[in-house]
Amino acid sequence: MMKMLLSLIALLSAALLASTAPPTCYSRMLSLSKEITESFKELQSSRSVDSCVDMLPRLYLDIHNYCVLAKLRDFVAYPRCERVLEVSELKEKARSLYTIMISYCRRDLVFLTDDCSTLENPILPPIEPSIIES
Repeated sequence: MMKMLLSLIALLSAALLASTAPPTCYSRMLSLSKEITESFKELQSSRSVDSCVDMLPRLYLDIHNYCVLAKLRDFVAYPRCERVLEVSELKEKARSLYTIMISYCRRDLVFLTDDCSTLENPILPPIEPSIIES
């Protein structure tokens, strides 16, 4: 009985591993850009970080916008907040995304727009209204 149970677990584990596809260049860029954008939002809302964080360039990333490359370069090169660990980590992630976009995955990337203003003032999808109980 125990052997059968172990065999079943091994079989299910193998099936799970086989169905998991490795990340593509595009999926890696997309997930890293979302991770950076979310980390930046958390950093901005955190009360425990240095006041220099308020002066950082806005960091909303859309990998389909050609201006994202300049946005990443500007953010990484921003000279302030070097002593804040969270900012250094965020800059390192931004540097990684930039490197991935201009070298490893440049053939996989399609820019749909070059409207730089949308990276400064993004048009975010509407928030779903919450259901109010009566």
